[in-house]
Amino acid sequence: MDFFGTIMFPFKWLVSIIMVGFHDGLSFIGLPAANGWTWTLSIIGLVLVIRAALIPVFVKQIKAQRGMQLLQPDLKKLQTKYKGKTDQLSRQAMAQEQMALYKKHGTNPFSACLPMLIQMPFFFALFQVLSGISTAKNAGEGIGALSHDQVVQFDQSSIFGAPLSASLLHGGAPGSEVAVWTLSIIMILAMTASQFITQKQIMAKNMSEEALASPFMRQQKMMLYILPLVFGIGGINFPIGVLIYWTTTNLWTMGQQFFVIRRMPTPGSPAARALEERRAAKGLPPLLGGKKKDDDAEAAAAAAAAEIRAQRVQPQRKNRKKK
Repeated sequence: MDFFGTIMFPFKWLVSIIMVGFHDGLSFIGLPAANGWTWTLSIIGLVLVIRAALIPVFVKQIKAQRGMQLLQPDLKKLQTKYKGKTDQLSRQAMAQEQMALYKKHGTNPFSACLPMLIQMPFFFALFQVLSGISTAKNAGEGIGALSHDQVVQFDQSSIFGAPLSASLLHGGAPGSEVAVWTLSIIMILAMTASQFITQKQIMAKNMSEEALASPFMRQQKMMLYILPLVFGIGGINFPIGVLIYWTTTNLWTMGQQFFVIRRMPTPGSPAARALEERRAAKGLPPLLGGKKKDDDAEAAAAAAAAEIRAQRVQPQRKNRKKK
């Protein structure tokens, strides 16, 4: 076993155990064990388990993303401060001050990628499991927690006439090529579209104007188009079962983001203004946050200071008149 295989070994077992658990449960309630839809639901169950386990990580990601957006004005000032300074001491000082800003706001540039990075080992493990179905079947072996009989079942299972272990690049059994190509193309389009829409709704609705104008956001806009393209091209080599997994994951993420953007938007974003309008229409008090909160706080402080000055000045003038 090579180094990569050694690393992926526990993930392959975990992925296969979860799939077998759902498959056995679905078979117990009456679904055919060798049916493609039973295995498809097992793959969807795998997604639900992994994404439910990642909810605490997702919450941290949301907080970190908001921290990155809130520090953009300070980060812009820092970049202006060191603009044109290319010596080593200046670069080192800028890096230290930048790290201090990240620490102050409890965030870092890589926080947005954390859930995806955690999911990647499970994705590769599932890819290895499904890609090795035919080899394991011919060798009379199992894969991870899948027994040889279950490997044979999976290899023979299909949906809409397309085997779950087949891919667009490698095709399927004779007679199923058209079904494999059609379903693979539909799933690849659904996978890339859902990923693009998820990222696009964040940028369009859940970011302030300062965040959208930042250099960090220019990098994010590039990733908005690059990532779906990478997965779209790579999708031609993904088994249909893997395409189902990744599309279901993207749909979960899209629904999760929709809930967060609607109920807990970033202060100063269009989604936050929409939330305030909905609350106003219902007669509810506004939720102050971000720049609006700072502006209101400054206005209240200025009004209080003016009132204090007025109270101090008026008695002195009266006393002077009496003298």
